Amino acid sequence: MAQNKNKKYRKAKVIDLFCGIGGMTHGFVREGFKVVAGIDIDQSCKYGFEKNNSSRFLHKDISKVTAKEINELYGKGKQFAKVLIGCAPCQPFSSLTNKNPYFKGSNDKEWKPLNKFIELIRKVKPHVVSMENVKQLADEKRFSIFKKFVGSLEKMGYNVSHEIVDCWRYGVPQRRRRLVLLASRIGDIKLIPKTHYKSNIRTVRKVLGHLPPINDGTTDARDKLHRSSKLSKLNKKRIIATPQDGGSAKSWDDDLVLKCHNKKKGKSYQCSVYGRMHWDEPSPTITTQSVSLGTGRFGHPEQDRAISLREAALLQTFPKYYKFVEPDKLSMKCVAKYIGNAVPVRLGQIIARSIKKHIDTCGDSVRLSA
Repeated sequence: MAQNKNKKYRKAKVIDLFCGIGGMTHGFVREGFKVVAGIDIDQSCKYGFEKNNSSRFLHKDISKVTAKEINELYGKGKQFAKVLIGCAPCQPFSSLTNKNPYFKGSNDKEWKPLNKFIELIRKVKPHVVSMENVKQLADEKRFSIFKKFVGSLEKMGYNVSHEIVDCWRYGVPQRRRRLVLLASRIGDIKLIPKTHYKSNIRTVRKVLGHLPPINDGTTDARDKLHRSSKLSKLNKKRIIATPQDGGSAKSWDDDLVLKCHNKKKGKSYQCSVYGRMHWDEPSPTITTQSVSLGTGRFGHPEQDRAISLREAALLQTFPKYYKFVEPDKLSMKCVAKYIGNAVPVRLGQIIARSIKKHIDTCGDSVRLSA
């Protein structure tokens, strides 16, 4: 225990920009880091962020945050490493925007959060930076924004590594591919080696199999978050007609098929929406609409309903004790948004673990000043 107290990462201070409900922050907290503050424009995230992380939530538009404010949050004191983390929202890379062939990634307004992030890094000069984002950001064949971001960090003297991460390879029970960037001005830095393979993959069954069954539109008496959306009569018929354990809309009779799916361009959607999850595979990517049957393959593997809020949260690796809202303010739409927008807690832990190893290895190579 005495040796553990001497670990250099324990003196680090973390600030989470674009913190949301606190998925990334909680990963750092679980790894022993002190997160001094999270900043987000969504005031409704304050309760969940502060309740679970013993940290301060600042309701503020990142575009209005100054380097002086960030440094004041870090505070003064003995030598410590400044760690700045964030997931700058990139609206141009939403699935809807990418379907627009006219988009060429040149709208400066859309890139404001990412540009603000690099501006704060330039002025604050944190020792370590981490960014988690959509994988499309690194597609340099179409966009140069990320390349410029990396180039700016390197010009500032940062060692940069980045990769597209298959989150199931790190113990997140879903097929979620994300861009993870790490940068340090105290030495080389990279993600720790993968922790999961096909032999120990975390599946839907392993994560959700223990939960009690519920019907659509009902809530488990012992767990208010184990609550599912009410299905229309037609969608109830559809889920009943969908084979268990990975079935899709391809099995439906013609009277259940959506008109738009009968068109040539709509045929491909029959496998991507209204389907059931596979028990023995990771889930699809959890989104803000993952508790809705018609927005993806979010049907329960066996029960005739979409997954519940609790199931979505567990697939995002939020621990059961995590409180998203005050008990009397539970809203399906609101909580689903928090869960879907969050960085999976387990991925946050992996990033934190990588930074922990880095600081403990390289912390003496330069003077860590407050």
